[in-house]
Amino acid sequence: MAVPTETFYQFPEGFLWGSSTSGPQTEGTVEGDGKSMSNWDYWYSIAPEKFHAQIGPKDTSTFYKNYRKDISLLKETGHTVFRTSIQWSRLIPKGTGEVNQQAVAFYREVFSEIKKQGIQLIVNLYHFDLPYCLQEIGGWENKEIVYAFESYARTCFDLFGDIVDTWITFNEPIVPVECGYLGEYHYPCKVDMKAAVQVAYHTQLASSLAVKACHEMNSNHKICIVLNLTPAYPRSESSEDKTAARLAELFQTKSFLDPSVLGTYPEELISIVKEHDLLPEWTQEELDIIKENTVDFLGVNYYQPLRVQAPSADSKEKLTLDSFFAPYDMPGKKINPHRGWEIYEKGIYDIGINLKEHYGNIEWLVTENGMGVEGEEKFRKDGVIEDDYRIEFIEDHLIELHRAIQDGSNCKGYMLWTFIDCWSWLNAYKNRYGLVELNLESQERIIKKSGYWFKELSQNNGFRK
Repeated sequence: MAVPTETFYQFPEGFLWGSSTSGPQTEGTVEGDGKSMSNWDYWYSIAPEKFHAQIGPKDTSTFYKNYRKDISLLKETGHTVFRTSIQWSRLIPKGTGEVNQQAVAFYREVFSEIKKQGIQLIVNLYHFDLPYCLQEIGGWENKEIVYAFESYARTCFDLFGDIVDTWITFNEPIVPVECGYLGEYHYPCKVDMKAAVQVAYHTQLASSLAVKACHEMNSNHKICIVLNLTPAYPRSESSEDKTAARLAELFQTKSFLDPSVLGTYPEELISIVKEHDLLPEWTQEELDIIKENTVDFLGVNYYQPLRVQAPSADSKEKLTLDSFFAPYDMPGKKINPHRGWEIYEKGIYDIGINLKEHYGNIEWLVTENGMGVEGEEKFRKDGVIEDDYRIEFIEDHLIELHRAIQDGSNCKGYMLWTFIDCWSWLNAYKNRYGLVELNLESQERIIKKSGYWFKELSQNNGFRK
């Protein structure tokens, strides 16, 4: 009887292993810390019932108090790279102007401690969190916010540029557009496609201005944007379904990918927004800024594929994204039963090959990939979460990532979401993603089985399966 053979998946020398998190999901709020109200703080103050178990952004995973212990656990779980974010509302409480010196001290200590551990640091400027005082003047619909963001970015580069040399402008910028202006999942909960297009354009312009500022202030620093590049797969080979998939990628992926990497918007996207009278207010000077200030590399978040089909006739009555494509629930799909999301590992391969073939084989990192699990405590054995399902999820995605690298895709690292179970927007702590368990009552941190496995993965720069 033949014995099944195992393969060792060796990754390139210098490949980075780590995880991503964000300031608003981990830091929490401590009395007297000088932080102002963000859009999330405000929304929670007026509608706490929207948040799972009414746990709001004040009660996140206490990184502000416990960062030294948390950073030591990065080392214990094999991190060679770590990504977090600065909270704009903490650093510049009024959005512009005076800097909160407590925040400067906090972030300098955090960043220095990470670097001291020999861990490469990537710092994100914006992870869905806007100072609420700027939301009051229209948020990202108002072009003033673009220049406020540029000033904030320059302040960050000035204050922390001696410690941080790798930056991110925005995390998943399409998400606040879709969730805040085409749905009711982020504040300000508007459904207005013209406003959505304006917000997307302003966000891209702000990102490009931050790239420009970064390169002007220190030409050795690298800066990227993090995009959730969810491939769209059609229900069938019919022309209608294939068109729906093309349009889904146009709106959800290429709307930020093309201007960020290539410096231009897709002609088809411009034609569609023009046809439906959705063009944002713009100037040629702004388009030149976007053209001339593309990112140095790309961060890619991938969780699940986007399955689509042709829209129904009645969905075209009021103009929304549903007018162009409709979701498709594919029968028999592999699924995470603890979260309800499809698992489709090949998506990460398809992303890598798309970047190779259509985006100049730009250097990229997987900046988020992970498995959320509700009720994870049921897998505890002898005090430790035995999360073999998470290990298998990571392995199966890494096999496809390895294949993409073998086929020439220029991927330089893999970062899991996330390090320690963290607060997640409307879901609070419902779904756990961490390599480290957070006990909400005691604030104890306990490394899961996957955390020990991840250290071996990092030390071996690969794994056997």
